[in-house]
Formats: sequence, C-alpha cells, structure tokens
Amino acid sequence: MVKYILKRIMYIVLVFFLLSFLIFMIYGMVPVDKAAEAARNEITANKNLDYNERYEYWSAKYGTDGNKLEQYGRWLGVYKFSDGSRHGLLTGDLGTSRESGRPVSEEIVEPMKNTMLLNIISTIIALAITIPLGIFCAVKRGSKRDVGVQVGTIIGYSLPTFIIAIVFIWLFSVILGWFPVSGMQTPGYLDWSPARQFWDKMYHLSLPLIVMTFTSLGGMTRYVRAAMIEALSMDYVRTARAKGLREKVVIYSHAWRNALLPVVTLIIGWFLGIFGGSVMIENIFSLNGMGQLYYNALQQNDNDIILSVQMFYIAISLFGNLFIDLIYGVVDPRVRVNR
Repeated sequence: MVKYILKRIMYIVLVFFLLSFLIFMIYGMVPVDKAAEAARNEITANKNLDYNERYEYWSAKYGTDGNKLEQYGRWLGVYKFSDGSRHGLLTGDLGTSRESGRPVSEEIVEPMKNTMLLNIISTIIALAITIPLGIFCAVKRGSKRDVGVQVGTIIGYSLPTFIIAIVFIWLFSVILGWFPVSGMQTPGYLDWSPARQFWDKMYHLSLPLIVMTFTSLGGMTRYVRAAMIEALSMDYVRTARAKGLREKVVIYSHAWRNALLPVVTLIIGWFLGIFGGSVMIENIFSLNGMGQLYYNALQQNDNDIILSVQMFYIAISLFGNLFIDLIYGVVDPRVRVNR
C-alpha cells in the first residue's frame, strides 16, 4: 500500500507540474503586462520619470523579463529573479494581485474559507437527503411515490442552476421575504459578537445552500436508486431473505453495503466537482468565494489570481482521485489497492 501511494504521489507531482506549465503558457498569451501598467501609472503621477527605466524596474520586480521559460521558472520558484531572490509557487508566494496590489495568498484566504464552508455543508445536507431517498425509491420501485420522486428528480436535474436560483430568489426572497437576495453579511456586522457574526453569515448562506442542495438532489438520488436496484436483484439478497432475515437487515447490511462502492466513488467525485460548480452560485448571490474571485480575476485579467485558483482546483482533482482509489479498499474488503 505504501509503495502504491508513493508511486501515485510521484505521478501527481509530475502531472501537477505538467499542467502548471501548460496553464502558465496559455494565460501568458493574454496581452497583459503588469510591468508596463505599473510604469505608466508612475509616469502619470510623475512626468519626470523615464518610462523605459521604470518598465525595466517593474519587469525585474514582477519577473516578467526574459523569455517564457524563465518567467515560468520564476513563477514556480525554481529560477532566480534579477535581484538574486527566489520566490514563487513552491515557496508559498503566489504573486501579487494586479487589481488590488495585495499578495494573492492574502486575497484567497477568506474566499477559500467561504467556498469550503458552502460546499461542505451543501454536500452533507444533500447526502443526508439523497441516500435515504434513493434507497426508499429502490425498495418501493414502481410505486406512486417512487414515480413522483423520479419525475421531480428529472425536472430538478434538467433545469439549469441559474434558472433554479432565480426561481428560488423570487419565491423565498421577493415573495416570502425569508432570506436576503445576495451578500454575505448584514452591514455593521463588525461591531457584533463572533457568535452573532457566524449566525448572520449562515443566514445569508441559507438560500445559496438551498439552491445548491436542490440542484444536486436529482442526479445523486437517481444514482443511489440505480445502484440499490442492482444490488437488490442479486442472488445473495434472495438468499438472505430466504433465511428469514429482517427486511431492514437485508437492505442495509447486505444490499446497501454492496451498492456503496460505486456510490462512494460518485460522492467523492461529485464533492470535488461542486467546487467548480459553485462559481455560478457565488456570482448570482454575490458571495465572496473562490468562484466569484476567479470570475472577477478573469474579467480583470488578473493572471496571478487566475493561476492560483486553477492550481488549487488541479490539486483538489489529483489528490481526490488518489483518495477515491484508496477508499475502495475501505468500502469493499475484496478490493486491494496495492499496485
């Protein structure tokens, strides 16, 4: 097992650097020059400065002098800057935001916390609903309640996320007035106690959480239902029933445990995917998350933030796939991940 994990980590490192190179080169094609912009701003403030001199200064400071390979090495942290220093992605220095002028590592802290909070809570709620509902539909296959749930899940699965969000805003915010339309906090929240600030944030996140949970119910419920139907049709289930075991024991101890392997794989992959899927939700509800940060950075051509967010998603995907492979052996003892 240890040998397998080490081999996979080496593979992850290789893919990570390969993708980082490709992404850096792709975004390097965007006609944005931070050094030229900084030099122009200085010339505007002080007409006596020489543009070429200031451009060279800012190019050396930002590491944009030299060819693309040298720039990539400086961004990565393996190639020295003109002043002899070495800092970059591998050293924890993610660069400086072109728009705010702050270090990217500071810019992404709060959005990352909000995105992780939003996605983890919505995943837990969705699983708490979809797993029992999928099992129920599989056990009651063909009943009126099963048909009703299937119709509802198809509708929810087919509608785009932004349509559901708009309908929910109209219903819960405009008509009922239960939740705010957008935002993360009530104005003046800094003067409140930490506990009140937390519950105020959760109040503002309630409607986005409802939307994210609702949009994820359809696909997961149908997948759990399909896995359970297949498990319930197996011979070992008929044998367990023939032995006179209680129906709950047959469903949860025999059928569900065997249906769990493909479901767990989907759950983990789905959890990784919703980090990217929350981009639309965060922008619709004006939430300070990674999705909105990434969208704003794309609009403003803020490459350092774009690259950092992209590498964050790549790291989640790579380590998530390793976790999926390792979880096989935990869920199903017949599976041994050792090669």
